[in-house]
Amino acid sequence: MSKKYFGLVALVLLLSLTLFGCGGQQAEEQPGGNEGQAEEINYDGEIKIGLMIPLTGSEATYGKDMENAMKMAADEINAEGGILGKKLVTISGDTAADPQQSTSAATKLVSSDVVSVVGGYSSGATLPTLNVFADANIPQVIPVANSTKIIDENPGNAVQINGTGFHQAEKALELFEDIWDVEKLAIVHQGDGYSEDLAKLTREAWEEAGHEVVAFEVINKGEQDFSSLVTSIKSKNPDAVYWTAYYADGALLIKQLRQGGFQGEIAVGDGSNSPKLMEIAGNAAEGVVCTSNPMVEYLPAAKEFMENYKTNYNQDPGPYSSLAYDGMHLMKDAIERAGSTDGDAIIKALKETEGFQGISGKTTIADNNALANSNFVLLEATGGQWQLIE
Repeated sequence: MSKKYFGLVALVLLLSLTLFGCGGQQAEEQPGGNEGQAEEINYDGEIKIGLMIPLTGSEATYGKDMENAMKMAADEINAEGGILGKKLVTISGDTAADPQQSTSAATKLVSSDVVSVVGGYSSGATLPTLNVFADANIPQVIPVANSTKIIDENPGNAVQINGTGFHQAEKALELFEDIWDVEKLAIVHQGDGYSEDLAKLTREAWEEAGHEVVAFEVINKGEQDFSSLVTSIKSKNPDAVYWTAYYADGALLIKQLRQGGFQGEIAVGDGSNSPKLMEIAGNAAEGVVCTSNPMVEYLPAAKEFMENYKTNYNQDPGPYSSLAYDGMHLMKDAIERAGSTDGDAIIKALKETEGFQGISGKTTIADNNALANSNFVLLEATGGQWQLIE
């Protein structure tokens, strides 16, 4: 018993010395342990910025991608001290790419006392919100929606940083005339603010150039059976079909055009630049060309952004992520140039933007409050992926 007792005491003493020793080492190393850790930032309040994106409905994939990119930008801004010393806080409004729900989302953001708004995906859902934000004197950066109707109806508080419908129609003509050398064109849209605008601008430009539009068709969003449309288009024998609306319905139309025996060229507008168009259409999408804003994978300045996006969200960034990311950084830049959160001062700064360098390229705002120079490129569906046509 005695040997066991002394043995136990010795063991306790040994453990105590070991723990004491470890504790002392920890105490000595603690200051060095903070090396590499970010210093805590003491913000002088908050700045709320609203995000207008579709988080539900058929365009939710685009919207979530944009929200991810804008929140990444917000995190980076906060890590660098925020805006005017204040922490940037984002509030998302779900537009569902629907005019009525978009108006409700805009009203919600106004009542949340946001200083400004970054967002606007579909033109049809963006148009009715322009006056909601203008009446509250809230500045807005619209990163995606590009209908020329926004130029006409913009009360003056918003700027567009994506190329407009004018720019996209020019790029479409370049494709049809210079690359495909076609003569007769069929154009199909869905009657919304974006697709109808692009369809009309393209028809006008094509006819002014001395060519023929043999079919100008409109279909309802969500239609599944295009057999009568395919028959009608084939009867007019166009050299090419240009679909100016969104990918979900566009993929079905492409599939049914090919199944129906149409062998001409097929092009789509930037609303269909999602890789999902090729997933849904399958082999029928092979060779389809898209008039599109620059895709993030072809932007040399976006390499770090792409890596961080994939690390944060375990997926690749989508086609509008770079513009959404740039939109948030541009808003921060404008607020700092304004030197305050006053709506008039920020709007003035946004309008005066010249040569702002983002990962998508340089942004200069023209007198019509839209992007001054076209950013549109041509992409070809090849092997299930979009490839840049140089």
